[in-house]
Amino acid sequence: MTRKQRLLLLDGPRNFRDLGGYAAADGKMVKWQRIYRADTLSQLSDQDCQQLSQLRITANCDLRSTYEQAMAPDCDWPGMRYYSVPLYSADSSQDKGSNRLFRLFHRIPDLGDNYLGTIYQQTLLNIHSQQMFAAVFEQLLCLPADEALVYHCSAGKDRTGMTSALILMGLGVADDTIARDYLLSNELYDFSRDQLAGDSELTKRVARMNVTKGEGTAILGITETIRQGWGDFAHFFIKELGFTRSDYDQLCKQYLTTQKA
Repeated sequence: MTRKQRLLLLDGPRNFRDLGGYAAADGKMVKWQRIYRADTLSQLSDQDCQQLSQLRITANCDLRSTYEQAMAPDCDWPGMRYYSVPLYSADSSQDKGSNRLFRLFHRIPDLGDNYLGTIYQQTLLNIHSQQMFAAVFEQLLCLPADEALVYHCSAGKDRTGMTSALILMGLGVADDTIARDYLLSNELYDFSRDQLAGDSELTKRVARMNVTKGEGTAILGITETIRQGWGDFAHFFIKELGFTRSDYDQLCKQYLTTQKA
């Protein structure tokens, strides 16, 4: 793989991408070969595992439910550290966004009939989900400079898309670029109903979203909710995810560069 290649051509995953190269604020860009987003990692070939090891992708954050993790465990590759980070919560009582006073105080936008955007907003404002988002950022913050991290779900679209939006927004990437990165999944993932499995309510919701092609407006459930509710990502990062300003500065220092793409 060349340094500036967005999509990793692997035998198993179809939506394994480098998050690097995107333009950020102040003439900076996201570093290549440090942060990756992906779909399922349960069908890696031996050659895939060798390639991920050679790329020094050592941290693997699995955003899938514990049910999905048990049904289709991630493959292992040399040097990989696995982290279970089940993003969705089945406990609606943890949804801070359902509290009318919370919504009023933070000016949480009403997304109307934007189905995916509303789901993303609910996830963003869920206590459990915020803890899982924070867990990914914690791994990014402690990642050695010569190593890389991948986070993934099943399709690499919804849970991975939300996490990507947070990371890119945090690094100062423009909204339209965040939306375009999100929409790349439409071209890479086969949205087949043959993928449906399981009968729990949570599994059904995940399956429904996995066969719903992403729309650019859906990601507004992340970006606009943060912007209207907290002003910018840094304040959300501190107030909702529990980090400090120095953590935020460190995140930008670790994953931004002034080199041209």
